[in-house]
Amino acid sequence: MATSTMVSVTPAEVTSGFRDPSFGHNRQLPLHRWVPWVAGFSAQFVSDCINTYLLRENRSNAWLLDPFSGVGTAPLEAYLKGLNVIGFEINPYAVLALRAKLEAAKLPIRNLADKIVGFQEFMNRMCSPSAPRFTCPESTPPTGFSGRTELFSPKVERQVLFALDFMKSISNKAVKDLFLLALGSVMISFSNYTYEPSLTRRSAVGKPAIEDADVGLVITKKLSSMLDDIVEYQENLRQIRPRPKYKIFASSFFDARKKLPDIKVDIVVTSPPYLNNYHYPRNTRPQIHWLGLGNGKGYESAGQSLSFGKFWQSVRDLPQGDLTFTLPELQHVIDTVRERNNNNNHYGGVGWANYIVAYFNDTYRFCQTLKPILRRRGAAVVVLGNSIIQGVEVETDQFFGKIAHLCGMDFEETVLLRKKRTGSSIIRSSVRVDKPTIKTALYESAIVLRKR
Repeated sequence: MATSTMVSVTPAEVTSGFRDPSFGHNRQLPLHRWVPWVAGFSAQFVSDCINTYLLRENRSNAWLLDPFSGVGTAPLEAYLKGLNVIGFEINPYAVLALRAKLEAAKLPIRNLADKIVGFQEFMNRMCSPSAPRFTCPESTPPTGFSGRTELFSPKVERQVLFALDFMKSISNKAVKDLFLLALGSVMISFSNYTYEPSLTRRSAVGKPAIEDADVGLVITKKLSSMLDDIVEYQENLRQIRPRPKYKIFASSFFDARKKLPDIKVDIVVTSPPYLNNYHYPRNTRPQIHWLGLGNGKGYESAGQSLSFGKFWQSVRDLPQGDLTFTLPELQHVIDTVRERNNNNNHYGGVGWANYIVAYFNDTYRFCQTLKPILRRRGAAVVVLGNSIIQGVEVETDQFFGKIAHLCGMDFEETVLLRKKRTGSSIIRSSVRVDKPTIKTALYESAIVLRKR
C-alpha cells in the first residue's frame, strides 16, 4: 500500500501535473457552464484523470463512473471524449442538469428554437403593463419551500409562475427539462437570496431585496446561450463513432450492484461529500421545490437521509456509534475527538465522534460497493479534503485509501492538488470549542485506487 506525505504549499498552489480542479474554470465552457455549482470540479481535471489513469488497453468501449455526479462534469467530459458513462446522484436538481446535458445530444434544435421564441412572446404578453389585470397564472407557489424571507418579491413571483405555466405546456420532455434547468440556473439572480457561496438571504449580507426584474428576458437569454452550446455539441458528436452510451441513476451509489449487474467500470472520477458538515442540500432547495422536483418539506427532497456520511445535527445526540471495520489509526482519532469539550453538551466531542464514525462507515460501504463493479486494474480517482474537528486533524484522504485497501483495492498514490485555504475549519469555530480558533492548513488531494 503506497501513501504520500502531505507537504506545506502556498494557498491554491497546484503541486501535481493536474490542472486546477476547481469548478470555476467550467464557467467558460459550453454545456459545463449551464449550472453554477459550488461543490464540483473542473472539466480539465476530469480530462487529465482520464489521460493519466485510464489504461490504454481498456480505452475501447470504456466506461467511466461518477458515484457522486452532481451536475455532471465528469460524465459529460468523458462522454465528449467518446467514453460510455454512468452517473449516480441523489439530488433531483443535479440529476435534472446531468440528464439535460447528456440528452441535449439528440435534442431537436428547431423545436427548441421555436419554443424559445414562443416563450419570449408568451412572457411579453402575460407580463406587459398592458396585460389585463385579471390575468393570473395557473401555477401556484410550492408548499414545501419556506424560509425566513420569501424567495421572490410579489412582482417577480408572478412572472416566475407565468414562466412555469409555459413550461408545463411543453410536450417534449427533453425540451421541457431544458427550460426548467434554465429557470433553475438563473432563479437566484432575481430572488431575495444569494450565493455567498452557500445560499443565504440577501438582507443577511447587506444586499437589498429585488422588488422587480424582467424574468422572461433573463430566462430567454439563458436559453439562447444553451441553444448555441447545443448546436456546437451536436456538431462535435457527429465526429464520434460509435456514439457513446450513458446511464444515469437518480439514486444512491449504494444501489449500484443492483443497477449495474453486467457492467465493469474502467475508471472512476469522483468527489464524495467532504468531512466538513457542509450542508449540500441547502443550495438547491429553492430549485427542487419551485421546479416541482420534490414534495418533501425541508431538506429531505434533496435526499438528505441518503447522503454519504450524515450531518452532525442528525447524529450528535444518538448513542455512541462504532466503526463497522477495524482501523486502529482511525479509531485513535475518533477516541481523541470523543474526549474533547464534553462540557459543551452536544457541541462536544461525543457528537462529533459519531459524525466521524458515520462518515467512515459509509466510506467502507462505498469501497465494498465499488470493488465488484470496477474492472481488474481499473482506477478510481477520488478527490477529498482533510478536516479539523474539535481541534483534531482528520486526514480523510489517508483513511479513505487505507479503508479501500481493507476492501481489497490497492491504494496506489496520493496526489496533493492544492491547499484549499489557510484558516480554521468551520467545525473548529469558537462556538463549538472552549478555546479561540487556530490557523490550520486545509488541503485538497486526489487518492488513486486500483482493482487488484
